[in-house]
Amino acid sequence: MLRLCDLIAAANVPLGRFKIHLATGSSDTPLLAFFEGRFKDWQEHQTRKNFQCDKIVSLIQRYADKWLFAGVWSVVGVTARTNERKTWFQYSTSEVPGLDHLTGRVIVSFPRTFRQSYLKGSRFADKLIVSQVLEERLSMSDFPGYSSVRITYAELRHIVSRNLTTWRSALRSVAGVYLVADTSCGKHYVGSAYGAEGIWGRWSAYASVGHGHNTELRKLLVEKGDSHAKHFQFAILEICDIMATRDEVLSREAHWKRALLSRGFGYNSN
Repeated sequence: MLRLCDLIAAANVPLGRFKIHLATGSSDTPLLAFFEGRFKDWQEHQTRKNFQCDKIVSLIQRYADKWLFAGVWSVVGVTARTNERKTWFQYSTSEVPGLDHLTGRVIVSFPRTFRQSYLKGSRFADKLIVSQVLEERLSMSDFPGYSSVRITYAELRHIVSRNLTTWRSALRSVAGVYLVADTSCGKHYVGSAYGAEGIWGRWSAYASVGHGHNTELRKLLVEKGDSHAKHFQFAILEICDIMATRDEVLSREAHWKRALLSRGFGYNSN
């Protein structure tokens, strides 16, 4: 087994006293920040004094126990800041050079069985196992495959607004059944897409207005405000041939509504 720290050591980068940052988030996600080139700013804003260390080994959650290596960062300083609503800690960091060939390319396997996101390197370094090294730096333009799609509302808006080619090509070539999960409470909405633009056309409506013109989701955003859409997470439950009839797709949608109990316990009203 190859450890991440072995790769870092091979690049002659000493870690010293370091922490491992398991970066996660449901609205402005660290993965989106990484793709847009602003992960440094995203990580430097902390609600607590989390980086009492010399260096940070940053990992961004991809799926379950898979994490994207997002570089090693030196901690330069920290300032406590306060406004009328809250106090936070603004860090100053600098990315350690010499790791460009690894950053954004190394996928690490680390099964986290706890909620803590800031780990002592000396305790957990040996558990960061390299599971894959990508040929090129990962970007949002890379469609992950239908069964691996799990994106936030912010990520969906990014994909649609930039008309990312691989996503558009993949999603407009299939009809299917999709899931909108409200991560603030766990409720589900099961929807379907059919017609010439397939899932791409349907999801473009969500990117535009948040609720996708669904009755119950529209009511939800009226009640809680449009910003509540930041809690929405999108996944694909089943794909169908783009030539499938409306009735065929709706039949599969009905199956998933029953399977996920989204009528009685979610946002489906029919």
